[in-house]
Amino acid sequence: MTTQRQDGTAPAMAVTPMSAECGAVAARAEHACIGISPFNGYFSAERIRELAEWGLERFARVDFFVPDAASAFTLEALGYTPERAAWKARRQGQYTRNKIRAALTGLGVADPEDRVLGWAELDGNAAFARLHAQGCEQYGRDEGFRAACQEAAGWVLAGRLPDGGPPDERQIESAVRYFLAELPLFLDTPAIVGAGASVFCYHQPPDVLRRLYGRELSLHPAPGQGFAVVAPFANAPWN
Repeated sequence: MTTQRQDGTAPAMAVTPMSAECGAVAARAEHACIGISPFNGYFSAERIRELAEWGLERFARVDFFVPDAASAFTLEALGYTPERAAWKARRQGQYTRNKIRAALTGLGVADPEDRVLGWAELDGNAAFARLHAQGCEQYGRDEGFRAACQEAAGWVLAGRLPDGGPPDERQIESAVRYFLAELPLFLDTPAIVGAGASVFCYHQPPDVLRRLYGRELSLHPAPGQGFAVVAPFANAPWN
């Protein structure tokens, strides 16, 4: 799937739904949840504006998911103390929020503050709490699901450890909390935001999401939940 700007110029984004069902959800164009990682240099101010412009042209509503507080779990796995990790995650999360707000304000969005989903917004959300608890329970009791989540945590840590080696068990168990905090948005964003359908958009998904949307794991996305790989053509997965 490709999208074009309204003036007919070359497509701005390459869009690859994770499955046929995800493609159908994306085609409904009701809601997009665009993931923005706080510590990922890919998400420059210009890139965030491009994603915002694309989403606003394509979908009736767009929100941006920023795993701000959850980023502390990854930082702890990398060797930061819990206090230092929380401070660093909070600071970088605020910086990321500011970039999103600036992009939306520049595009004429009247309520940019309301378009960000971070821990402050999700912590009191009943649907998010239910889904997060479900994911954590499944992690504790299902060996196959646990292994898939741990693989995702290893993917997040790859190349970031100080010695360049593979993460140990302690580091994996710390970092996996980051993935479990994101999981509710992959399972049922519609319930969290009150939409009929939603497609989560990110440029580089770990293999666990392909398995999740392929219904190969013991947890399945809710009806109306989709996922699409979205990237400028120069950064598309096949380039």
